[in-house]
Amino acid sequence: GSGQARCIFQLMLLPTNLIPTAALVLAAGNSSRLGQPKQLLIYQGETLLHRAVRTALAAGCAPVIVVTGALDVVLRQAMADLPCQAVHSTDWAAGMGASIRAGLACLAAGPAVLVMSCDQPLVKAEALQQLIHQQQASGAPAAAATYAGTFGIPAVFAPAAVADLRGLRPEQGAKPLLASYGPALTLVPIPDAAFDVDTPAAYAALLARPDGGPA
Repeated sequence: GSGQARCIFQLMLLPTNLIPTAALVLAAGNSSRLGQPKQLLIYQGETLLHRAVRTALAAGCAPVIVVTGALDVVLRQAMADLPCQAVHSTDWAAGMGASIRAGLACLAAGPAVLVMSCDQPLVKAEALQQLIHQQQASGAPAAAATYAGTFGIPAVFAPAAVADLRGLRPEQGAKPLLASYGPALTLVPIPDAAFDVDTPAAYAALLARPDGGPA
């Protein structure tokens, strides 16, 4: 279909010297503040998890690895039609670091790694491509999204920095590691990353957007 052709066309536009970039889609949380699994919330006719995986694929990432945790089988079912891999983090409750390490455990050494969440549904494939491009063009250890006066994921880690990710303590998120790079960190403005679906009010706001609602 035209969607597939558009993806192929986007990939053709990418510089040929791009290092392969894997994606880790973090989907292990239990959505305690939301009261229902955020991964399965519907926006524009698809779940937030399906949307995140599809966006990573459209950005040219391969492989795309989804880290499950509190939920596993139902999440695998929600993305069964997409070419991605799922890994269950049995230690998910310990923190984001545990999930990142679980995802990296099934990834061979070599590629750069994009770390992203499934609760930032406004982030587009073009923004992820920009992160990948900026990290590689700058030679920085990582390129992180900057939004709403802060920075964080989505973020791309250079192949040499993936060892730092593997060394995260279970309770650590990616942000302290990004901060540790200091001026070497490349920052890419992605205002859409400021919107995350963590509460019922945030989900209501998402559905109330002019481009929201069913597809």
